[in-house]
Amino acid sequence: MRKGFTRKPTPDPPLQGPNYITPGGLQRLKDEYQFLKTRERPAVTEVVTWAASNGDRSENADYQYGKRRLRQIDSRLRFLLKRIEAAEVVDPEAPRKGVAATKAYFGATVRYEDHEGTERVVSIVGADEVDLDRRHISWVSPLGRALMKAAAGDDVDLHAPGGTVRLTVLEVSYERISVEPFRIPPGSEALAKGRLPRRGDSPEESS
Repeated sequence: MRKGFTRKPTPDPPLQGPNYITPGGLQRLKDEYQFLKTRERPAVTEVVTWAASNGDRSENADYQYGKRRLRQIDSRLRFLLKRIEAAEVVDPEAPRKGVAATKAYFGATVRYEDHEGTERVVSIVGADEVDLDRRHISWVSPLGRALMKAAAGDDVDLHAPGGTVRLTVLEVSYERISVEPFRIPPGSEALAKGRLPRRGDSPEESS
């Protein structure tokens, strides 16, 4: 049993409230669900079955680790399925008119500056799509909440742990938000066993 897959996972976002998400974000959830269900879980189950045949399970590290990994996979599968079923897709590239085109809502890309004149650009996405390297922030984060409904020229207050910071919105636009696609994690049992997607498989299936 490979141990490279045991790094501390990123905490799952809360399930309460609407699960707004971009098309790319939803596809990533579906791809991960499909991989775990059809590739990783069967591969781990195969190892557990082999380990169980090797004698005393109480002192069998492969068996104990495998069972723990299966519980983790099943928990993640349940979480992903709930997020997929509750998803409310918002396409940042969809045409907008009037106020909806000039103010920052879900899917907006916002350019702003702080009180020191430092400019930054962020895109407002769902809780499952946060990627600080790409400057993708959650719409329910402190910064996301501060920018929501703001238009170019507006001053907004960001309530941060270190105090309140005044920001000035410079530009609001709606454009394609490139979400990092799901990638098979290094150390996964499916990767070790060569259980990669075959041509004709559909990663969009969620059941």
